[in-house]
Amino acid sequence: MLVITKMDKERANFTSTLDQISAELPVKTAVLQIPIGAEDGFSGVVDIIHQKGYEFDSGQSGNLKECDIPADLVDEAVRLREAMMEDIAETDDELIEKFLEEGELSIAEMREGLRKAVCDGQLIPLCICSGTINKGTAHILDSINAYMPAPSDLPGKKAQKVSDGEEVECAPSTEAPFAALVFKTMADPYAGRLTIFRVYSGTLSGDTFYNANKKTSERFGQLFLIEGKEQRHIDQAGPGMIVAVAKLKETTTGDTLCGADTPLIIDPPAALKPVISYAVSAKKGDEEKVFAAINRMLDEDLSLRLSREQQTSETIISGMSQVHLEVVGSRIKEKFGVEMELELPKIPYMETIKGSAKAQGRHKKQSGGRGQFGDCWIEVAPIPGEKFEFVDQIVGGVIPQQYRPAVEKGILEAMEKGVLAGYPVTDVKVTLYDGSYHTVDSSEMAFKVAGSLAFKKAAPEAGLVLLEPIMDIEITVSKEHVGDVMGDLNSRRGRVLGMDSSAKGEIITAKVPMAEIQTYANELTSMTAGLGAFTIGFSHYEEVPGNIAEKIVAKRVAQ
Repeated sequence: MLVITKMDKERANFTSTLDQISAELPVKTAVLQIPIGAEDGFSGVVDIIHQKGYEFDSGQSGNLKECDIPADLVDEAVRLREAMMEDIAETDDELIEKFLEEGELSIAEMREGLRKAVCDGQLIPLCICSGTINKGTAHILDSINAYMPAPSDLPGKKAQKVSDGEEVECAPSTEAPFAALVFKTMADPYAGRLTIFRVYSGTLSGDTFYNANKKTSERFGQLFLIEGKEQRHIDQAGPGMIVAVAKLKETTTGDTLCGADTPLIIDPPAALKPVISYAVSAKKGDEEKVFAAINRMLDEDLSLRLSREQQTSETIISGMSQVHLEVVGSRIKEKFGVEMELELPKIPYMETIKGSAKAQGRHKKQSGGRGQFGDCWIEVAPIPGEKFEFVDQIVGGVIPQQYRPAVEKGILEAMEKGVLAGYPVTDVKVTLYDGSYHTVDSSEMAFKVAGSLAFKKAAPEAGLVLLEPIMDIEITVSKEHVGDVMGDLNSRRGRVLGMDSSAKGEIITAKVPMAEIQTYANELTSMTAGLGAFTIGFSHYEEVPGNIAEKIVAKRVAQ
């Protein structure tokens, strides 16, 4: 079903929008209403099927009163009704036969024919409104009731038996075994958690149900229908109903509710993948409250993610857009009275070497009493993709066995702290091949320091370079935006890998440095007027170009 909104706004043009819809959609549109007046003069609608005019009340009550169809709209209303009648007749053999014989369908036949065509996916009903001032919304709700499919019009929901994984169908019947899917959880600091679910089959009554995912029975108090801000108590719920219960202990979004004697699992819809991330923090003293509130939001919103970036020691919150994360922040402030602070996360750069080098690490210290002595020779070499390898080639006992692990530990600590700009070093093979020790002054600590010193000498000689994370990105846009998006990707040091067509638009696949697309969700929205979409995921690490690496290193050293 389609709804053209904002009919009261400046430059709102019903005819132009309808022409665009008709040109782009593969299915014919059944226009149920046309506007009376335009822009701030939007004052009513013409009901095409019934050929009646309706005026809106001057306030925002949503009330309507019948009126004459304006003279300048009569011909258009008649034309649209005849076109709709013909389109409806073409979807049904009996109706087309009657239409060809009599040239007319009754209102009842049009309504039932349209409902059947909508259920079969052959026609799409179209309404108009201005939602913010409550004009036209009543007609939308009436059209939903009249033309959209009831639960009994739809095929049963597929599920799997817990016992053996056999696929079964949850028939939309009150007599079938009870089955429902939790699709949303709402956090409330006072009422606790509100669990909202859709019933697919059977009837829910009483005060318990079985959670097949958690393998436990849950008791609940009252069963509610949510109507705006109100919650209306009901005694039972049947197929198609969306209902809520409060203060469940175990149940979360995505769980299947059913009878304990017929446990089954309904696969929940796949959660949308986050596309934008920020480092999240809180004012001093509010950390515990903020992160407790965020965890409540995670239960409520499956497209929200919270993770810890070990390298940068930042907590990262990810969502579908900047607006999405700002809304989460405003809801946390409203519900829990605390504020979360967002800033762009640090890029987890890495360091590596491009060549081989040898170096000695010698640690000798004497300050009265027992001294410290450790001496080792190492060779470093690149091993792309293998992170770290330590090879012990000591022969003849020049370094005793008990001290060699300490050398490795010192090297690992030096790699973790970085040499070039303080970023961790990766993809390095280190070979310990020579050294010396003192029977009295040598210790594990001395050889640990020696290993660290050796690595810090060898790594620069082997040619240290900076690595940056490269992301896989898949962007879906319309044809007219392909050129702009590709040009923008090139400006971000991206490599376009290919382009394909789909029913949703043109799909561009590319690889782009993470540093260049931290706020890409906002930029893509701007480029495509909100019509572009993308998914993103980590691909691999690549060397940072020299001129950019110099700036990153200089900035890091200055911190």
